[in-house]
Amino acid sequence: MVEADRAGFSRGKKLKKIGLKAQDTAEIFLEDVRVPASNLIGEENRGFYQMMKELAQERLVQAVRGQTILETAIEWTKDYVRERPLFGRTVADFQNTRFKLAEMHAQASVMRVYVDRCIAAHMAGELDATEAAIAKMTCVELQGKVLDECLQLHGGWGYIWEYPIARAYADARIARIAGGSIEVMKQIISNSILPKDKRS
Repeated sequence: MVEADRAGFSRGKKLKKIGLKAQDTAEIFLEDVRVPASNLIGEENRGFYQMMKELAQERLVQAVRGQTILETAIEWTKDYVRERPLFGRTVADFQNTRFKLAEMHAQASVMRVYVDRCIAAHMAGELDATEAAIAKMTCVELQGKVLDECLQLHGGWGYIWEYPIARAYADARIARIAGGSIEVMKQIISNSILPKDKRS
């Protein structure tokens, strides 16, 4: 742990991100910083392993966040299409709207079962890296798909920043990167189902 007032520690500029604008992100620089042994968290030379031990939980957090956001986006969209008039009816009256919402609701319901199963496994200390990777990958990809569909059903208003769907859409993009990119999740999953021959 390094205190912000320690010699050699400095902050860079705040970075402008696509989304998550309420969350400050800035560069930090550590130049010849001397850190006393009393600041050590965990065991010396084991930092990477300690971090790796917590990755399954971090990926589960990404899945839970994605699930919560996609379910909320569906609710926002249901409310919006019921109220939005179009051609003498509401947007909710059109078959396309109803079918899109039915599809998203079904996918969200199935995903919820798997995420809940992973939460139970984590609480029992049994969540493994592969299950966490599956949950993270599939949930955040579904989150991106659902937010895109929901924004489309909002029409032009969905692209306006004052609507929560617009902000959720921008914020969601990081989910496919944070906690390990989708490509990393695929590598973890593929290694578990197609382990490399250790003899080669």
